[in-house]
Amino acid sequence: MTRSNIELGDVTPHNLKQLRKLNQVVFPVIYNDKFYRDVLEAGELAKLAYYNDIVVGAVCCRVDTAEKNRRLYIMTLGCLYPYRRLGIGTVMFNHVHNLVEQDGNFSSIYLHVQVCNEGALKFYQKFGFEIVETKESYYKRIEPADAYVLEKRLRPKVVNGDAALHNGEKKEAEKDK
Repeated sequence: MTRSNIELGDVTPHNLKQLRKLNQVVFPVIYNDKFYRDVLEAGELAKLAYYNDIVVGAVCCRVDTAEKNRRLYIMTLGCLYPYRRLGIGTVMFNHVHNLVEQDGNFSSIYLHVQVCNEGALKFYQKFGFEIVETKESYYKRIEPADAYVLEKRLRPKVVNGDAALHNGEKKEAEKDK
């Protein structure tokens, strides 16, 4: 089994039911209709993962512009249990990571993970994510209800030798001596 068997495809109205079913199986949370409407508008930030032409995973993200920062929020990234540890999650994460790196105007990537989900914690820590906060009672209908906020800080984009700060300001040039 090689990664050459893994492909990413667009989420469309024709395969949206597959995404819904996948999310019902993979995640303990039920996502509402607005989530799926937003996913249809997400373009490259929402992908289905195919393994040998079978839908086995998906990643769905959105751009968050709160607090004068432009961050990528991973709403869901998951894979059916029998297909885990085959590199599918890595392909999905690398896809969105490459998008934000190419864009250059994101300060970080972040997500929520249920505090008991050790597999997800190890997966994201492998890519440089750190626990930056614990949100008590984040989840409404699952136990434990607490979630970690995981974040991966991104390097500022370099423009003409200056690092651009993510809120649009430029790094102050060194003062002449």
